[in-house]
Amino acid sequence: MTQPQPHFPLYIDGEFLAGSQQQIMSSQNPANGQTWASFDCADADDVDRAVKAARRTLFDPQWAGLGATGRSKLLHKLADSIEVHAQELGELETQDSGKLLAETRAQTAYVADYYRYFASLAMTLEGTVIPIDKPDMHVFTSREPIGVVAAIPPWNAQMFLTATKLGPALAAGCTVVIKASEMAPTPMLKFAELIHEAGFPAGVVSVITGDAQNCAIPLTAHPDIDRIAFTGGRDTARHVVRNSAENFAITSLELGGKSPIIVFEDADIESVTNGIIAGNFGASGQSCVAGSRVIVQSSIFDEVLATLKEKSKSIIVGDPLEANSHMGPLCTKTQVDHAAKTVAKSVEQGGIVHLGGEPLSLNNGQYFQATIIECPHTEVSSFNTEFFAPVMSLVRFETEQEAIEIANNNDYGLGSGLFTQNLARAHRVSSKIRAGICYVNTYRAISPLAPFGGFKDSGYGREAGSEALLDYTRTKTTWINLSDEPMANPFVMR
Repeated sequence: MTQPQPHFPLYIDGEFLAGSQQQIMSSQNPANGQTWASFDCADADDVDRAVKAARRTLFDPQWAGLGATGRSKLLHKLADSIEVHAQELGELETQDSGKLLAETRAQTAYVADYYRYFASLAMTLEGTVIPIDKPDMHVFTSREPIGVVAAIPPWNAQMFLTATKLGPALAAGCTVVIKASEMAPTPMLKFAELIHEAGFPAGVVSVITGDAQNCAIPLTAHPDIDRIAFTGGRDTARHVVRNSAENFAITSLELGGKSPIIVFEDADIESVTNGIIAGNFGASGQSCVAGSRVIVQSSIFDEVLATLKEKSKSIIVGDPLEANSHMGPLCTKTQVDHAAKTVAKSVEQGGIVHLGGEPLSLNNGQYFQATIIECPHTEVSSFNTEFFAPVMSLVRFETEQEAIEIANNNDYGLGSGLFTQNLARAHRVSSKIRAGICYVNTYRAISPLAPFGGFKDSGYGREAGSEALLDYTRTKTTWINLSDEPMANPFVMR
């Protein structure tokens, strides 16, 4: 008997409901092209209801009166629930986005630690007493929640990139409206059930999805939004920033990148090639820190290229739900077309495709081959274009200074990496790379304790780490006159 397709409603002000305009979208499984689920979409009225609920609840004693201890307990409860449901959430994300189940399941389970980390940080929000230069004044600072937050994660790592926004926001006492990507929203809409079951008061967190015109624009421009946390593409970010002019919301942007990996001649080839493959073919290349600009010292270029080719030939591209698959499909047909077009242009510019380079016909899915391109110079399109596909480009360098210049000659600045056994060089070069993250002799690692974010067109602001919590607060300064004497006449100067 055929199982009915699952349907996912919106979650607004503690209720699961349909959108006001009854707009329903379908989700296609990128592994086979089949429609497997449907979901409700929000319009401007739904957005307004969610934001107004968040504004109301921000000051409601049920939430505001909990204090740091109460918020911490709820976050711990949510973390436990995420861990229990990691398999289910991972399966939803895999069917919706095409990422490997092994990765979505493991990443979701690890996300629980982000909520535990911020649950602990909630207890550390402290003010200071200022040794003011006025003897009759007692002056101190305190941290207050910044207000209502619009959290906008992307489809490619949504549980993780929601945790880096929702965790510190709730720890600080904010209320949040999550706008899930309409490209693959089902795990976030399911996540709403866990938020509800954890016992957060109605209105503290709402989860919606929908298109730009009816959902994203009304949310980011809403007058009651105080903070916007966005992860996505540069073009969309420009709209977000323009929209924030309507409400003066404090905005953080994490916008992906075109990350360099520098390989020096003394590097361990096994470690290098494993790191490069992880940084490019992990998540089928659909990672904001994908290290797709590989800059290799000429003396070992041929060896590195040959080893990468040999190892990459054994990559199994297949159904992301299968345990033996190493790479799954891309989330959208647009990504496949963009990758194929850019590779073809790169060949015209002199690029040499040593492996892959084309879409892969498999079960009507949206697959692309693991691709390695040798570039004779840095102007080849594949070396400068963000793919969100499993395509790496290699170029040679001779000197350390040349490698640094090539690494920095790009609009982006999110991730970077370098491989060397020379400790002095590691410190010297990592300090000169203009990127928010630098991996040395490793790649694509994350932790709730480590902040991440970009330079240049990769955005601004930082997520994760202790400073993220402070980004969801405002500092209040309180002056108390300790004197029993009345205030002096303001028109008599002393």
